[in-house]
Amino acid sequence: MTGQTSAAATAPLKLRPLLTLVLLMFMPLLAACGFNTIPTNEEKAKAAWSEVLNQYQRRTDLIPNLVETVKGYASHEQETLTAVIEARSKATQTQISPEMLNNPEMFKQFQENQANLSSALSRLMVVVEKYPDLKANQNFLALQSQLEGTENRIAVARRDYIEAVRVYNTGLKTMPTMLWKTLWFWNNEPMPTFTIDPASQAAPKVQFN
Repeated sequence: MTGQTSAAATAPLKLRPLLTLVLLMFMPLLAACGFNTIPTNEEKAKAAWSEVLNQYQRRTDLIPNLVETVKGYASHEQETLTAVIEARSKATQTQISPEMLNNPEMFKQFQENQANLSSALSRLMVVVEKYPDLKANQNFLALQSQLEGTENRIAVARRDYIEAVRVYNTGLKTMPTMLWKTLWFWNNEPMPTFTIDPASQAAPKVQFN
């Protein structure tokens, strides 16, 4: 009896090498037929979104110094300055982590708030044209250069995110990866992308004559 028990206990151990071999044989097949495509593309899209957030945060961080500098030369332009401050406040209220990207309503609110901030900054730059001394201020020139660079980085990060989402969303509805969504990644949903009119997403004009 003891011998039978011992044999039964060692049987699974003898099968382990065989099971390991089978798994090793099938893993390349799984990779080749697109099993890893959905999670890989999902992580790429999330990474691209994180970069979008980083660049928007960079812009947000520049605004207080920009407003204070402008205020020193154009303090009576209170309406325009207040509009920028309020737009910045709203833009920071809606933050979407990569894990929250499947919330289209939050995403829409986020992009609208950022577009409103871009619009407010554009109006501020128009006001600045009336103040030659401000335009020659070294601190303002440095902020202008940083803002222009940040807007360009935002545009690039947004473009990269749009492309990453296009690849990810396409994989969810095309063969063979759509089979894996049905069989394994059924919780994965399409990610939202930027849909606001391109004119409202344009970077503020910070170039001066």
